[in-house]
Order: sequence, then C-alpha cells, then structure tokens
Amino acid sequence: MTTLSEELRDVHPARQRVVIGAAVAATLPGITLRITHAHVPEPAAAVVFGMAIVGAAFVLSWAAEVAQLDISAGLAIAVLALIAVLPEYAVDMVFAWKGGNAVEAYGAACQAPGATGETACSLALANMTGANRLLIGIGWSMVVFIAWYRSRRMGSAIREVRLERSHAVEVSFLALATLYSLTLPMKHSITPFDAVILIGIFVAYTLRLSRAPAEEPHLVGPARLLGTFSPRRRRVAVIVMFAFSATVILLCAERFAEALVATGRELGISEFLLVQWLAPLASEAPELLVAGLYAWRLNTNAGLGTLVSSKVNQWTLLVGTLPIVFSIAAGGLAGLPIDAHQREELFLTAAQSFFAIAVLATLSISTREAMLLFVLFWAQFVIGAIVPESFGGRELVIVGVTYLVLGVGILVRERGLIADLFRDGLRTPYAELSRTR
Repeated sequence: MTTLSEELRDVHPARQRVVIGAAVAATLPGITLRITHAHVPEPAAAVVFGMAIVGAAFVLSWAAEVAQLDISAGLAIAVLALIAVLPEYAVDMVFAWKGGNAVEAYGAACQAPGATGETACSLALANMTGANRLLIGIGWSMVVFIAWYRSRRMGSAIREVRLERSHAVEVSFLALATLYSLTLPMKHSITPFDAVILIGIFVAYTLRLSRAPAEEPHLVGPARLLGTFSPRRRRVAVIVMFAFSATVILLCAERFAEALVATGRELGISEFLLVQWLAPLASEAPELLVAGLYAWRLNTNAGLGTLVSSKVNQWTLLVGTLPIVFSIAAGGLAGLPIDAHQREELFLTAAQSFFAIAVLATLSISTREAMLLFVLFWAQFVIGAIVPESFGGRELVIVGVTYLVLGVGILVRERGLIADLFRDGLRTPYAELSRTR
C-alpha cells in the first residue's frame, strides 16, 4: 500500500500551482461583478457567477482534503461534512430564504402576487432533488465506468467496485434517511419536525464516525502539493483557502440563483430545469472530479466512498436545513410547502435513493448495476427536460416505481445480508470493521 509520504513525493508543483491559479482566476470576474454591480445580461451573469462558485468549490475541496492532516478525526467529520456541501447549501438556502420571505409578506403562495414562473419554494426543492439525483445517477455510476475502462486498458477489466466493510456505516445511515424520506411525498410540507428527524440522523451518523480510527487521507491533485508544505505553512494555506472560498460563495450564491431564474425567463428555458440541474452541476463539480481521479487511479474505495458520504450529508443535513431556513425567514414554524409537482420530484428522488441503497446492500456495485443507475437517471432527465409537458404527469412516477420495484427485487435476493449490514453499520466496533467478513 502506498504511504502518504510516498504519495506526497509524487507531485508536480508547477502543474498544481497552475491548477490552483486557474481555480482562483475563475472566481475573479464574479467577485468583480458582485462588488461593482456592473450591469450585464442575465445569461452572462449566470455564467460569471457560476464560474466563481465552481472555482471556489474547487479551492474549498482542496482545503478540506488537506485539513484532515491537522485536525482530529471527530472534528474533521463534523466540519468537513459541512464544508464539502457548502456551495450546494448556499444556493439552496437562497431559495428557501426567499420562499420564507414571500410567505411572510404575501401569505401561503410563497410568491409575490402577480409574479410569474416557479415559486422560490419549488426552486429550493428543485435544487435539492437535482443535487441528490445527480450524485447517484452520474457520480456513483461514473466511478464504476472509469474503473472498468481504466482496468480494461491495463489488461484486466474490473466488473465490480467494492467498498470496504467500514463503509457499512454510511450505507446504513443513508438507508435510515431514505426510509424516512419516502414519507415526505405524502405530506404537504417539509416541517421543522422532519428537520429534527433528518438532522438527528446526521448527528447520530457523525457520532458513529467519530469513533473511527484516524487514517492518512488520500490526497489528489493540488491537495497533494499542499500536503508537502511544513505544518505551519500548510495550516495558514488551509485557513486562507477556507476564508477565500467561503467569501466568494457568500458573495455570488444569491446572484447566481437570481441570474439562473432570470435567464430561464429571458430565453424561454424552464427556470426549474436550470435550477435543478445546472446549479447542482456547478457546485458538485469538485466532488465528481475528485471521485473520478480516485477511480482513474483504481482507488475505487475512496472514490465511491466519498460520493456515498456526500449523499448521506445531502439527504440528511441539506434536506433538514431547508425547512429551518424557511421557517426563520417566514417568521414562524411553517413548513416548506410541497406542491403536486414537487411531491413527484421528492418521490422520484427518494425512490432512486432506495434503489441505490439496495444495490449497495452487498457493499458493491457491478458494471450492470451502474448501467441501470445511469440509464434510469437519463430516462427521468429526458422525461423532465425534453418532454416538459410530462411535468406533473405520471411519467416521473412510473420511473420512481421502477426504482422501487428493482430495489425490492434486489433486497429480496440479498435479504440474508441486510441484518449484517445494519449490525456493522450501527453497532459493530470499528476495530472489527477493519477485518473482512
């Protein structure tokens, strides 16, 4: 096994500095536009602010990776879980806050009288459901496809990506969150009570992970260069990178969200689709790239494990935070409203998560299962994007039911492993999890 010191010797400083410089440079137009308030067309503003968020997200991800060298395992889990999804949170919180403000000012419509297009409440849910579905449909399957392609070129094609036994923790808590999320489409709003349950699952997950022994992180790309710095220089660099990226995200998130909505209206493109897919793609880009790099190096456990952990964070903390932000903005304990369309989106997202959990019951994903995840993701995307009249219709529900039927079929087939998975995930000491079954 390659040690961290050996990994850190294998760096190309000039190349990594160029990459870091490019990420920082991508943020500068957005910062300038935000500070100067210069007038540009909304589509151009969406591109500029989107690039700024992508650049900041890359800087943030590198800092988060390197920070694992200097903080305790328990603190790392709690802090890095929040940091990893900060770009996604920022955009989603903007819509939840605007929805709460609209409810406080204009009542339950969640939108100013006479306004056109989607409500801020529906856009908050659109961003959340898109981010969750993208992570599984593109991210998880991408790791398997890259590993298969890379290993095939090396003469021995990988037909299955396996997770280490310790990842039963992430899979088990994701299963708990998914089972609860299946109740959300039956409601008319996501309430503070739902937030308590989902955030409670996240807290329990964090406490469980805090008992894990400290491990040397796998550093990739610019993070490997930062890992070669002296401890003091490295810590200063990490703090500066955190502060810089957080400032950029806070400056640009609201304008990015507003520009996306305005662009949809100006160009006749569904603002719902832009918020559901383009915004999450921008904020998820660093995680997907890092996972892809792990897969390219055939470190599939780290690649898939990273994305499974991110899914837990998004399906618990992100979803649970939305009604809290909405309630604060609305000046009460009102839940985030769910309309008929959003009920179907939530059902589809929960059903996809159910199927993904069923696949991971064996702590592995085969190339065939990855293809199913990928094809079904694109099926629902085409139904929603290319055939917009299907929105609010039965087609998305049919895809969701397909996920559930396939998931139940896998769970029935693998029913003997379910009890072992939950026992490992929720109770077995980490010392024992390090051993193979």
